[in-house]
Amino acid sequence: MKKNILVIYYTQSGQLEDIVKNMVQPFEEKNQEYEVTYYNIRLKKDFPFPWSGDVFFNTFPESYLQIPSEILPPPEEVLNKKFDLVIFGYQVWYLTPSIPIISFLKSGFAENILKDTPVVTVSGTRNMWMFSQEKLKVYLKQMQAKLVGNIALVDRHDNYTSVLTILRWMTTGKKEKSGMLPAAGVSDEEINGAGKYGRIIEKHFSTNTLEILQPDLVKNGAVEIRAFLVRVEKVGNKIFKVWSGLIMRKKEKRPLLIKFFKVYLMAAIWIVSPVVLVLHLLTTPIFWFKRKKQREYLQGINIK
Repeated sequence: MKKNILVIYYTQSGQLEDIVKNMVQPFEEKNQEYEVTYYNIRLKKDFPFPWSGDVFFNTFPESYLQIPSEILPPPEEVLNKKFDLVIFGYQVWYLTPSIPIISFLKSGFAENILKDTPVVTVSGTRNMWMFSQEKLKVYLKQMQAKLVGNIALVDRHDNYTSVLTILRWMTTGKKEKSGMLPAAGVSDEEINGAGKYGRIIEKHFSTNTLEILQPDLVKNGAVEIRAFLVRVEKVGNKIFKVWSGLIMRKKEKRPLLIKFFKVYLMAAIWIVSPVVLVLHLLTTPIFWFKRKKQREYLQGINIK
C-alpha cells in the first residue's frame, strides 16, 4: 500500500512552492511507494503581490498578534485522507508565521489534518525565523502533531543587503539581480538543491528512523543559526509586542501609527541593529557557552 505524503504551503512569489516541490521530488520519483498531495492554503481575501503602498506595514499588528483571516476550505482529497507524513512550508512575517499560515492553524481544519502525524517544517525566509519556529512548535504541540524535522532556507547575504533586496522584491516583484544589488531571497542554487533534504527525509521515513532525522538534517546544513540574529530577534519581539498592542488599542489613530511604525522599523534596522551587533561582539567571550547551548536548542525540534 502506498504511503500518503501531504505538502502544505502558502506562497505569493512562488519561491516556497519551488522549495517544497523540489524537496519532495525524491518521494515523487518513487511513485510506486508514495502518493504526494499538495495543499496550497488560500485566503478568502488574499494579500497582494507585489505589495502596494503601505499594505505590508498595515498587516503588522495582525501578523505579530497572530490574528487569523478566513481561509477557503482545503480540498476534499486533503480532508478525507489520512496522511503518513506532512511537509509543512511556511514564511515569516514580522518574526511570526505569516497570517495565511496562522489562519490555517486556527481554522479548525489543521488539527484534523496534523494530529498524530509526523511533520517536517520548512521555512523560506530573509534570515530571521528562529522564534517564529518556536511559535509554530506551540501550535503543533497543541494539535498533537509529531514534529520530526525542521529545515530553514534563508537569504545568505548580510542583514543590510537582504533588507534592500527584499523590499525591492516585495514592492516591485523583481527578485533577480539588479545593478549593485544581488538577487533577493533564497538562492536558486539552494532552491534547486532542496531535493537533498528530501532524500534525507525519505531515507529516515522509509526506514522508520524519523526520531534521528533532525540531527542528520543539521549535519547536512539544513539549519544555520547566527547568534547575532538571535539577539536581534529577541529585541525585535519585545519592540513588536509594544507597537502591535499600541496600534490595536488606538484604532482611530491606526493609519498614523502605522506610518510611525514604518519609520521606526527602518531606523531600528539601520541604526539600532548595528549597535546590537557591536554589543553582541563585545560580549561574545562572556556568553560563548550560553550561546552555544542556545544554538543547539534552536537547531533542534524540542520545545521548552
